[in-house]
Amino acid sequence: MRYELYYWPGIQGRGEFIRLALEEAGADYMDVARLPKRGVPALMRVLKNRSLRYPPFAPPFLKAGKLVIGQTANILLFLGPRLGLVPKSEGDRLWTHQLQLTIADWVAEAHETHHPIAGRLYYEDQKAEAMRRSANFTAERVPKYLDYFERILKRSPKGTGYLLGKTVSYVDLSVFQMIAGLRYAFPRAMVRLEPKYPRSVALYDRVSSRPRIAAYIRSPRRLPFNQQDVFRHYSELDS
Repeated sequence: MRYELYYWPGIQGRGEFIRLALEEAGADYMDVARLPKRGVPALMRVLKNRSLRYPPFAPPFLKAGKLVIGQTANILLFLGPRLGLVPKSEGDRLWTHQLQLTIADWVAEAHETHHPIAGRLYYEDQKAEAMRRSANFTAERVPKYLDYFERILKRSPKGTGYLLGKTVSYVDLSVFQMIAGLRYAFPRAMVRLEPKYPRSVALYDRVSSRPRIAAYIRSPRRLPFNQQDVFRHYSELDS
């Protein structure tokens, strides 16, 4: 099956968690909004299609045959078994999905560091609130999430280094993406925090060295972080 991923063309954003899974699996997919002859109009046509039985609320969404699937965690729940990025048992699949939903919360909190009042307002219109929010995020929230994933990695069988055991899962790829994004947005804070979480840092290194992921990172398909993205760097927020 050829998958069609629909997401905004100029940013990694929430679509990157899906791209990483597709790239790791070597899946056949199109990043539709980045195609010269389709672009954002193709994305908007799906969003405005009132005849869809299960219409998506917003990007990212995935077309797989006749299915249109929205929400990052839900898309990965669908793709995981098809791409070999989740264990076979129902309990393990639900556990993986639970972890991905936790990451979804983490992503939302990262975004709210620079837009704590409203997404439609400019950063400059909520800068004072963003500084307060970011200080709490780096001091309390990032350690809370990293503590959680560090504990899970500590339970993994010795020598594996993945969250679910011996093989990589889509949630390992998502933790990699979180650390990459936080390093971009809060480099000073991450330099201070990372020594406390060696297993999480090792997971980042392990994922980034996987052949397909390493090739993807080097390729133009991997968009750079930028100031329109979920993760944004403002030096005054990096305490």
